[in-house]
Amino acid sequence: MRVRVTVMLKDGVLDPQGEAVRRALGTMGFDGVQGVRQGKLLELDLADGTSRDEVRAMCDRLLANTVIESYAIEMPAG
Repeated sequence: MRVRVTVMLKDGVLDPQGEAVRRALGTMGFDGVQGVRQGKLLELDLADGTSRDEVRAMCDRLLANTVIESYAIEMPAG
């Protein structure tokens, strides 16, 4: 089973990489970009039957720094 985890900095946390991308797009003529938030997408191939709680534990313990990052889990229903 394939599970996707999207990790993003929480609102209010400075995102220097996102700001660098925003500035670079501006210098390339894309003046309408007012903000960029950069995150990461992880795709996990897990054994069938892996629970959402197990994936949440993976996020809390390793995949996300929950002090400054939030995450969203996408997994097949069932």
